[in-house]
Amino acid sequence: MDVLTAKKLVIEAGERLVETGLIARTWGNVSCRVDDKTFVITPSGKPYIGLTPDDIVEVAINTLEWGGNVKPSSEKGIHAEVYKEFPEANFVIHTHQKVASAISAISGGIEKVVGDAGKLIGGRIYLGSYGLPGTKKLKKGVTKALRLSPSKAVIMAHHGALCFGKDSEEAFQVANSLEQVCTKHILDSAKDKLGIKSDNLDGFCTEMADKLTKSQKTVEIDPSLVYNSVCNRDSGEIVFTNKGDGSEMTMELNGASAAIGEFAEVAIAHKDIYLAYPTFNNIIHNTSSEVVAVSRLGKTMKPLIDDFAQICGPTVKCASPNKCVKALKRKNAVLIKDMGALCCGSNEGDAQAVDMIMSKSSLALLTSKVFGKEKAINPVEAWLMRIVYLTKYSKKASE
Repeated sequence: MDVLTAKKLVIEAGERLVETGLIARTWGNVSCRVDDKTFVITPSGKPYIGLTPDDIVEVAINTLEWGGNVKPSSEKGIHAEVYKEFPEANFVIHTHQKVASAISAISGGIEKVVGDAGKLIGGRIYLGSYGLPGTKKLKKGVTKALRLSPSKAVIMAHHGALCFGKDSEEAFQVANSLEQVCTKHILDSAKDKLGIKSDNLDGFCTEMADKLTKSQKTVEIDPSLVYNSVCNRDSGEIVFTNKGDGSEMTMELNGASAAIGEFAEVAIAHKDIYLAYPTFNNIIHNTSSEVVAVSRLGKTMKPLIDDFAQICGPTVKCASPNKCVKALKRKNAVLIKDMGALCCGSNEGDAQAVDMIMSKSSLALLTSKVFGKEKAINPVEAWLMRIVYLTKYSKKASE
């Protein structure tokens, strides 16, 4: 395959993965084999939408050498290992997809995959041991799993998934099928271990919260309280948009709060956050089933997957609306008891990233409790990833 064709295939695959939600922003990476000696891969820290062939980097399989001014993904080494171990593999995608990432937080892979998924992926999915992103330790763990596994997918502990195939279409199908396999694994395990008989993840999350809180109460969030907001600091206004009907309300950033009426408690929380943290300009109120379930627990979340530490913070606290400001110190999200979470960012894209990570991390937390193996990432490593993200990748993502 010529280099330009390979680069175009990588760009097309990246766009498709973003559209389907398997990849977002700068997370994950995509590569295509050119020949026995080289492959091309997505660049480090650049969003997938808008990439050009000049952004895609040619890398040597055996030496990982590359040329030019564009830096390749830091995970180029694990892509090279796939190409070395599997001569029939011509396309690799590393994703941070939601359900596979939840499975990555437990200590084992999936021992048996059956049916059409088994025929496509393989009969067993191994777990590569944990290492910080881009490190030799991560590469070593993934390489070991690849050598043990005849499958086209490996789950990377506390991180995500590595999927590959003979071409981009097969690699995409593997990634998509992996989500279904992981969903089934969670639901089947919850039934076998805890007697939870939900046939979907929404029901699973609610029943897990019931079991963990020893409460059968129905938690219904008043839709009139669920608003996203944007702070326009030039005009001094906060615009609230209801997530249900799209209606809008406006509040003065430095004015009285009573005009909002019944919405005051949550609105004031938004306002107080904007006043306390000038870098925040967007807030998304996440009321997904998994985040609401975790908010019912009333406890601090710890990082079970590494992009939680990077994007949300080394921990996320649970607080009442009037204590959100303090709980947000050095973080981008806060759980509100029984009401989900407020996800904050400097712009809409950053807030959306936090929103996505909170949903994925909450599912990981509930999943880990099914298996009784909740093990958070080392706090020092969590802070290190947070610092690296804030000083390096977040700037590239917003360019």
